[in-house]
Amino acid sequence: MTDPARTVLAGLDAVRSHVEDLYRDLHRHPELGLREHRTAKKAADALRDAGFEVTEGIGGTGVLGVLTNGDGPVVMARADMDALPVRERTGLPYASTEAVTEGGGGEQPVMHACGHDVHVASLIGCARLMAGHRDTWRGTFVALFQPSEENGDGADAMIDDGLTAKSPRPDVVLAQHVLPFPAGLVGTRAGSFLSAADSLRITVHGRGAHGSMPQAAVDPVVMAAMIVVRLQTVVSRELAATTPAVVTVGSIHAGSGPNVIPDRAVIELNVRSYDNATRARILDAIARIVRAECEASRAPEEPEIERISSFPPTVNDEEPTRRVADAFARYFGDDARTVELQTASEDMSEIPRAFGAPFTYWAIGGIDPERYAEAVRKGTVAQDVPVNHSPAFAPVIQPTLDTGVSALTVAALAWLAPEPPPEASGPQGPGVVVTAPPT
Repeated sequence: MTDPARTVLAGLDAVRSHVEDLYRDLHRHPELGLREHRTAKKAADALRDAGFEVTEGIGGTGVLGVLTNGDGPVVMARADMDALPVRERTGLPYASTEAVTEGGGGEQPVMHACGHDVHVASLIGCARLMAGHRDTWRGTFVALFQPSEENGDGADAMIDDGLTAKSPRPDVVLAQHVLPFPAGLVGTRAGSFLSAADSLRITVHGRGAHGSMPQAAVDPVVMAAMIVVRLQTVVSRELAATTPAVVTVGSIHAGSGPNVIPDRAVIELNVRSYDNATRARILDAIARIVRAECEASRAPEEPEIERISSFPPTVNDEEPTRRVADAFARYFGDDARTVELQTASEDMSEIPRAFGAPFTYWAIGGIDPERYAEAVRKGTVAQDVPVNHSPAFAPVIQPTLDTGVSALTVAALAWLAPEPPPEASGPQGPGVVVTAPPT
């Protein structure tokens, strides 16, 4: 019996050069969130050329492509398009030299430091293969290109702009992310995969005074310092040791000179958690500690606690993850793995939530396998393997792109051309532990 995935992916040679050229072009011309006009046009034009019905401008720059091929399931595959405000230091011949002018007149360099160019090129490659082999599958394939994932507002922007009315309701939503482990590998995980992320800005109010007269002041610097120390006990003393979570204070701003006690201090922090119950418990603890320390210091005003960004936890549904893992095991063999919890965050899960559809999200490797193996041998993976958001992060073109195209195609066909295997054994090979950087 012919395997539909292998039949479709026999056409990979014919699309490879196009996918590679598109990737280099996107990498050379990155765009920040909600400014992905050039990237969106590239995606829309490629989808139209392949025969998709295309809707542009959803949520600003989002692109929806629908390819209907008879009766059957509806499969949506999503790729994020935006880049980061990072100056590229890869030394590649197709490195970005792009910069944008911000409100103050200064220039901000831009780079695809998280691999979203891989995601876009891979989905275009998959879309072309699906369009070119319609005799092997039945149903509807939906290609979705999402803006502004890095800001955590792109999925909501598309939903608020009527995505669920513009697209057929998917039976499953698929997505992938390139991560810093060996290229050629694919990794799935049922249940919790990516963390929720909440960034808070806390303003505490004091009473300013001369630095030599602290008795006349309510010192917000001391107040902020006590809050930072106390926050270290949230994870270590309020959660079980088996509950993964992170509370990181990344920024404190107060005062303008050494001899002036200011009247306020601003603390910015980030919280990572893997389920909504833990998330709520941590956020409640932070608010309790902040208010209690302000009261203990006799602050003249209540503190202000503002949530400045928020990402939901990415919790893969069991059944679609099992189906994709089995399909990957059949196609990729020992290169199909199980990955552990990742500390990165995503807003993709808002899209299937809006449709009321299940989803699964997996990882692909992007690091040269020999480079990675050498770093493992030397025990220097953390030092020698650039991670997402690093100015040196640049996935090797191959086998990364072939893997990205193949993984999306194999996963989509698990619904659109299902073929029960002789043995459905799930993911193969040892687990790959990857610590991805936060969004």
